[in-house]
Amino acid sequence: MRFLHSMIRVRDLDAALHFFCTLLGLREIRRRDSEKGRFTLVFLETSAAGEGQDTAQIELTHNWDQDEPYTGGRNFGHLAFAVDDIYAVCERLQEGGVTILRPPRDGRMAFVRSPDQISIELLQAGAPLPLQEPWVSMPSTGSW
Repeated sequence: MRFLHSMIRVRDLDAALHFFCTLLGLREIRRRDSEKGRFTLVFLETSAAGEGQDTAQIELTHNWDQDEPYTGGRNFGHLAFAVDDIYAVCERLQEGGVTILRPPRDGRMAFVRSPDQISIELLQAGAPLPLQEPWVSMPSTGSW
């Protein structure tokens, strides 16, 4: 058995792609539009995945007629990504307008939310980085 993907519903596909691709660095690998079903499926994977590697994917499902925000994003749980430099990723996200809900005070773990309120965990690959400001002094905010 092989894990294939996790699916999350997104209301604004452009905002979701900006968050996952531009800010987090995932890449779109395929897309399917269904005129009859009135939806678009976009599959993403980490840009570090090489051709033929066994990698899990995220499926963004955009229902064209969904006007109201989806509820229950917290019930989904979270997506987790290993990153090479948690401070650099958090800085890039912050510069992109994303609130760092649980800052990487320990040099190892942070939480943010996607535009559709999906909780995203960022974990430093390997050993935690040395403690660094402003992250060490930054309080948590909201729920993650």
